[in-house]
Amino acid sequence: MTNTPLQQSAHPITLALDVGTSSVRAVLFDSQAHPIEGSEGRTHYQMTATHDGGVEIEADKLVGFICQTLDQCLAKAGPIEIAAVGYSNFWHAMLGVDAEGRAVTPLYNWSDTRSADDAKALGERLGRAWIHQRTGVVPHASYYPAKITWLRRTNPQLAARVARWVSIGEYFYHQVFGRFVCGVGMAAGTGLFDPNANDWSDEMLAAISVSREQLSPLAPLAAENEGLAGMRAEFAARWPALRNARWLPAIGDGATSNIGSGCSAKNRIAINVGTSGAMRVCWPVERVTIPSGLWCYRANRRYALIGGALSNAGDVYAWCRERLKLADAEIETQLAAQIPDEHGLTVLPFFSGERSTGWHSDARATISGLSLSTQPIEILRASLEAVCYRFAAIYERLKTEVASDARIIASGGGILHSRVWTQMLSDVIGVPVATSEVAEASSRGAALLAMEAFGLIESLSAVPTPLGDTFMPETENHERYLKARARQERLYETLIVNQ
Repeated sequence: MTNTPLQQSAHPITLALDVGTSSVRAVLFDSQAHPIEGSEGRTHYQMTATHDGGVEIEADKLVGFICQTLDQCLAKAGPIEIAAVGYSNFWHAMLGVDAEGRAVTPLYNWSDTRSADDAKALGERLGRAWIHQRTGVVPHASYYPAKITWLRRTNPQLAARVARWVSIGEYFYHQVFGRFVCGVGMAAGTGLFDPNANDWSDEMLAAISVSREQLSPLAPLAAENEGLAGMRAEFAARWPALRNARWLPAIGDGATSNIGSGCSAKNRIAINVGTSGAMRVCWPVERVTIPSGLWCYRANRRYALIGGALSNAGDVYAWCRERLKLADAEIETQLAAQIPDEHGLTVLPFFSGERSTGWHSDARATISGLSLSTQPIEILRASLEAVCYRFAAIYERLKTEVASDARIIASGGGILHSRVWTQMLSDVIGVPVATSEVAEASSRGAALLAMEAFGLIESLSAVPTPLGDTFMPETENHERYLKARARQERLYETLIVNQ
């Protein structure tokens, strides 16, 4: 990856704001989407997890972290003028605001599973297939319909105070620009949006008694092509480098990650492993057929995104490392020394419930086959293999929708820090896996989308994306993993599907 020194940067400069579930990042990019050296601001934070499955944070607290991170970035940049702002934000999280736009609920994260029963009830009442074909998603605790229904059921007094349901991106923009606006790239992850109509789904809104007035207006095409401008005076004074910048409406991090890792065509499949995980294909298209078990979102009105997500991916590695007291310096060597699936363990890695492909919000992790001789490193190896099996299940449904020459591009610190895990992924799926050289794909994707929208680059494909090593599948290991996948599927059917 090339870093451009700030003093040598070619204009125009684009700022990428990347709000993730555990940190906020702001970084400047040059005209070739190279990060500008020494410009990054970053703030780490942690949401509150409750024993009943809740994961939340005060919205104003998170807005404070966003502003603080922009302060850091712009202080490092000095007296420059920034042309554009791209904004990547984690999908699905929701909060309620009152008529004056003040937060009256916490921000409920995508991993909050307290609405699992409500998601199940919605599926039974409306039909999972009915919901899926209208919104591109299946009923699940991640999405707005279940969260809204849950809050009305468990705290009707609080729900009654809500005038509008919004994402943190919309809430932040309301603070900065004085108005609520929701981009297609954020609305698509709510479970209330029709990705083929590029509009809120009136049928889904009616089904859960939510009016359009209770959601933010969708950003018109002009806002996606021209951006938002006109910051409130206090923010214009706080961030003079952004006074003339055009801001792109917030876009879901899944879409920005795909685009930032160079996967914006049907022959590039992106796998991203952070705390959670996802496998997706993104390409320009007006209408799509949505495969069973997968979701369909949008990056904007032009680019559709089809794929699946795992609630648990990199956090499985982190959980095992911490709880099993594994020494970091020895993990890779010990993992590499093991023969695939020789441990005999079968793992369902659903610590935070399951999303793709079965969408069982209340699923939980299981380790089967433990014996007195089982070693901690074997539990880790089996758990990492189990995550790969879930990716393989997504791939089996996704491959019919992609080009025959499709390649898999892997990104995200969760997997790229482990060559053993990356090789494991190639062996399990049975196809080559190339690694992305982009350290922060979501940030780069946000910058690229802003640059394309505002005419700073001709197209996304005009800017090359650097790739690293390619891992080729080993036939013998693939055969072993096919048997292990079948064993996991039997346990999954017994404990999750048929419970």
